[in-house]
Amino acid sequence: MSVLKFDEVDYEVVNERLKRKIIYTDNLMSVLADFQGGPWPGQDPPHNHPHEQTSYVADGEVVFYCEGEPEQYLKAGDFFAVPPYKMHAIKLLSSTARIIDNFTPVREDFLKK
Repeated sequence: MSVLKFDEVDYEVVNERLKRKIIYTDNLMSVLADFQGGPWPGQDPPHNHPHEQTSYVADGEVVFYCEGEPEQYLKAGDFFAVPPYKMHAIKLLSSTARIIDNFTPVREDFLKK
């Protein structure tokens, strides 16, 4: 799919804190991630993956944690990047947040089977 029209594609509900919409090509994936239920008392579970990731905070406020780096307060308009295999996580500070994630290669684990 080369176009994703927001009002025409349903969210995928991942859990009670996260729903998302995804568009991708053979080598690149963009994910609109809407977080809710904040502020969270703690960070989400740290994780890593073999993908390169860049992320844009479109709305809300989060703390970004990345292995070996000081935690960062981020708000709408800020970006972060994650190299492959680095442990990372966020903590939601506002009631909601919207983050646009980009991954290369495509996160096959995000695709519906």
